[in-house]
Amino acid sequence: MRLKGLFFIFIWGALSAYYIYTPVPEDIEERWKLMFTDCFFRSLSHLADLSELLGLRDYMGVMMFITFAEAVVPRSDEQVRVTEEHFDGVEVVVYQPAQQGGAAELRRAVVYIHGGGWCLGSSRMSPYDLLARQMVTELSAVVVSVEYRLAPAHHFPVQFEDVYHVVKHFLQAEVLAQYQVDPGRIAVSGDSAGGNLAAAVAQQLQQDPEQQVDLKAQVLLYPAVQALDLNTPSYRQNQHMPILPRTLMVRFWSEYFTSDKSFFHAMLANEHNGPESASLLKFVDWGAFLPEHFRGGYNYTAPPVVPTTPPAKADSPLRNMGDPRASPLLVPDTALRSLPRAYVLTCEYDVLRDDGVMYAMRLKRAGVDVTHEHYPGGFHGALMFTTWPADFAIAHRMTDNLLRWLKHNL
Repeated sequence: MRLKGLFFIFIWGALSAYYIYTPVPEDIEERWKLMFTDCFFRSLSHLADLSELLGLRDYMGVMMFITFAEAVVPRSDEQVRVTEEHFDGVEVVVYQPAQQGGAAELRRAVVYIHGGGWCLGSSRMSPYDLLARQMVTELSAVVVSVEYRLAPAHHFPVQFEDVYHVVKHFLQAEVLAQYQVDPGRIAVSGDSAGGNLAAAVAQQLQQDPEQQVDLKAQVLLYPAVQALDLNTPSYRQNQHMPILPRTLMVRFWSEYFTSDKSFFHAMLANEHNGPESASLLKFVDWGAFLPEHFRGGYNYTAPPVVPTTPPAKADSPLRNMGDPRASPLLVPDTALRSLPRAYVLTCEYDVLRDDGVMYAMRLKRAGVDVTHEHYPGGFHGALMFTTWPADFAIAHRMTDNLLRWLKHNL
């Protein structure tokens, strides 16, 4: 009986180790911690798939557990004053120094947009709350963290519009004065899907003839900036990488535009481009915009263009994915030249690596002042792993470097 028990323990241990183990490149630090963290994400994803298959709850509804698990109630403390407000009807959390400055003391400001694939996440998650507090204490800045609406309940362009309304409201002279913000020292920032929204907002603001206050900086942390080619070298190289495998990123893009599963499957096959987006493929030619060492031996082939009958409607996913508010990479150089200075963070082991690299390269070619910080041992979402139990050393280095850049450039 004892041998039988030991045998079952051995089998259970072997199966657990097999499930937990994921091939992780040697140059990623704390590999086993990443494997255990990814095991949780994969288990939740499998549960979400099963729930959707059984008709119990949609996939993203189950995945929202991540958001709820890390939720905090933003509270003021001795150093940071926190208030929950509405800017033009959109929820925001405002962080500012607890000690009010003198009448002549104006502060920096950062509008922060959380990630989560336009479907998950919240400004009230502990890593975002911690980052906002660090910006306040280290930079003496006002931070506006945006609680935009999410897919699949709300599809594009709702997320963009929520963020744009917040930024436009905040940039009004009387609002800036209320928060003692220097109009010449304001940045928009975001990670992943939030980086997408930050880049899109920066572009749209500089095209707005009514806009009086300009952004000084845009901070794009492993951003998603195009939905036309989901087979770039980084999508292929990192298709099974922890935290954000290719299938999940494609699902995020699909849900951003529509709940139609046929579109998800077309995107998964990279056969989702129609005549509506054919002329825009030149902007995602990674053979032209991606430095050689990021190509990994892959040869560029343009995604196929699939005829659509009848022609796609104005608000269809086929047209929306080519909208620069959804894919900010898809604009000519003339739309990039007047953009504010940029900090672009990319990670080697991230499906979105090439999106960020190509956007940084195109901004540089257009004459924008760009700091591109690439982490050879980085993985998607790394900056947010700053709280127990998923507390990674690389996340703290990324945070320190980001704050240092803001201190010198904002």
